[in-house]
Amino acid sequence: MRSEMCVTSALHWPTEMSISTNQFKNGNHIEVDGTVFKILEFQHVKPGKGGAFVRTKLRRTSDGAVIDRTFRAGEKFREVRTEVRRMQFLYKDGSDAHFMDTDTFEQLTIPEASLEDPLRWMKESEEVELLYIDGNQADVQLPSAIDLTVTETEPGLRGDTASGSGTKPAVLETGVRIQVPLFVNIGDTVRVDTRSGEYVSRA
Repeated sequence: MRSEMCVTSALHWPTEMSISTNQFKNGNHIEVDGTVFKILEFQHVKPGKGGAFVRTKLRRTSDGAVIDRTFRAGEKFREVRTEVRRMQFLYKDGSDAHFMDTDTFEQLTIPEASLEDPLRWMKESEEVELLYIDGNQADVQLPSAIDLTVTETEPGLRGDTASGSGTKPAVLETGVRIQVPLFVNIGDTVRVDTRSGEYVSRA
């Protein structure tokens, strides 16, 4: 079992260990006004006049909504521990995603809306890493790149090479649509960047 760290606001716990905006990383979690968010992007800004600040894009873990939020540079947050458990992704039913603990066979559900991005890349029956925050399941942690099979695309053109220009739409086995090079065909396995949704290479 592996543990990872995230952050939450120090405003209500001034005596706790704290970290600042200088230690932000994509994937960290912070608590803002009592709500937990995942940091998707952040940018340190030093204007010519006025104090420096950090501009962030955050995803609310409860429902997957994305917001923009700005913090003062150096603002401190309380450090909290999160836990990662390996679970088997069973299926999604249009409202919830269903998982099972392979040790205890306990099943649990998470609203699909809160897992919108990771569900694009997850195959039924595969094991995934489920992130728990404050004892509650909150997110799925995926590797930066995964391999998926192409199930729909136009036929490749004769003479196309990996260095050739041009792309075409393709549907992968999880149902997600991406752009792939012209030489990729149905049945090919491709590597995709789960952060950007872009084709990386043939696997």
